Amino acid sequence: MLTLSPVPLERPAIASTDPAPTDLTPLLGLSGNLRVINITPLAGQAPPSDPHLPGVHPTGLMAPDGTPIRSLGLVPLRSKLGASWQGYRVGFWPGERTTGGGRTRYALPEGFLEVTPENQDLPLSTRFRVRDFLTKDQFNVWPKVLVIQLPLLDKLELIAEELEAVGQPSALRVMSGFRTPQYNARGVGPRGGRARDSRHMYGDAADIFVDADGDGRMDDLDRDGRVTERDARWLAAVAARVEARYPVMMGGIGVYRATAVHGPFVHVDTRGTPARW
Repeated sequence: MLTLSPVPLERPAIASTDPAPTDLTPLLGLSGNLRVINITPLAGQAPPSDPHLPGVHPTGLMAPDGTPIRSLGLVPLRSKLGASWQGYRVGFWPGERTTGGGRTRYALPEGFLEVTPENQDLPLSTRFRVRDFLTKDQFNVWPKVLVIQLPLLDKLELIAEELEAVGQPSALRVMSGFRTPQYNARGVGPRGGRARDSRHMYGDAADIFVDADGDGRMDDLDRDGRVTERDARWLAAVAARVEARYPVMMGGIGVYRATAVHGPFVHVDTRGTPARW
């Protein structure tokens, strides 16, 4: 059995195979820029004859701008055997190896998208593609695993639109999106700076920066002639304005200064409660 899981959290009475829906608004998110819907596994994997097997598939629906809306067929988490998926190292989510999920802060993901070389460049929204959120390791191993929550995509699109509204380029880039548990664990601790139960493992967090000039680092958003933590704070203020306008997008916003490895950036997530650091 499969259910449709659009954004925002309201579920429209539209089947994904309906060729002429009366209103696509609930599927496209608050930004109107989402181009995928989730097909979430409930009782088990889809039967072999089901058109929404794991992967990225056409729905027959078109957005107002003429671009297709696709479905994300998720592999149930319990299909993962041990710490890997078909040779791709994933690790274990907190509570995954405990009966009933154990006592953890966050619920386990319902499933994950299997990413292949063929679907990694497909659009998730008008500005972001599947590859933008992949864990930054095992570059030559396929297929890969991706957990992505559509409200996060919607929030990033809203932040990009707000940047345009204040006269900045909407060239929002994802420095770090989804992290597999095994990859996240490598940075846990004072020296790594990652939380043991990081939201990145659950697909609703991203570290972002604005990069219109394509140099791979944050742009000079406050136009003081330098790229510093102040530019990250400028971007964080834009994200906060989006949350104020759309409370359903409430979550964490964190500012990070530059290091020898990366420029300043901002963490955003959609945890549902405000958090600032």
